[in-house]
Amino acid sequence: MQDHPFDLHRPEAYARWREARLAAHPRSLDELTVEIRDPYDLRASEREALLTQCRRCNFVVYVLAQRYAADRGAVRALARQMGLKRLDHNEGADADDITRLTVQDDPYHRHYIPYTDRPIAWHTDGYYNAMERQIHGMVLHCARPARQGGENRILDHEMLYIALRDRDPETIRALMRADAMTIPPNVVNGVETRPARSGPVFWTAADGHLHMRYTDRKRNVIWSDAPGMAAAVAALKELLHRPVPWAFRARLESGQGLLCNNVLHTRAAFENGEPGRLLFRARSLDRIQGT
Repeated sequence: MQDHPFDLHRPEAYARWREARLAAHPRSLDELTVEIRDPYDLRASEREALLTQCRRCNFVVYVLAQRYAADRGAVRALARQMGLKRLDHNEGADADDITRLTVQDDPYHRHYIPYTDRPIAWHTDGYYNAMERQIHGMVLHCARPARQGGENRILDHEMLYIALRDRDPETIRALMRADAMTIPPNVVNGVETRPARSGPVFWTAADGHLHMRYTDRKRNVIWSDAPGMAAAVAALKELLHRPVPWAFRARLESGQGLLCNNVLHTRAAFENGEPGRLLFRARSLDRIQGT
């Protein structure tokens, strides 16, 4: 992006970018749903349809035929064709770098909310990753939905940026501090498995796009005590905790998935049922190619 709209010293560039983003933003989730015939061999028209929606709001919901619903290879193939080639191998991932998100009660998984039936607050994925291994793209694919509940709310982080900057640019300045948000180290049975990680909430990535790193958790988050930070965090949380027209609610059904540039999302609590809710998650260090 040559205009650098996220530079607080370039209000004219921001105004042009803002106008385009607001004009393109969808009004309903129906606009953001694309059917795919074969996830192993995307048609040019399907890929362009996916890209069109992601360019509008950084995410799209895709629909696969039921024969692909539980096919984790299809998830990886779809990700690769959309430019998400460098998958992040987090601790919960399997050998193919894809994570099975299902209720698990073993000693390792029971302490991590994604493997329970409890709700998950607003967050971007991998907010605890090192700055050089940030998650820029993601596929969240439903193999089996819960018997009841488990829906997601989805929010383009660029729309949140606009709302915050329009209210007060100093809020953005605070949230762009290099020490804005620190995630304490992860310790399991007295052993540190991940060090503390500090970084900004918003920043301009190397490719010129806006990136966001955030969790709405109340515990295990340390905010900078720099002047203006408390007010900035309060403003961010206030927007996230009230209804806004640019947030969407979706309950992924079997064979459906979310393809995104790591937008903000939540998960509601659910009643698991049998054989149980199962989602496949592929996190990538890459952004969706062409967005």
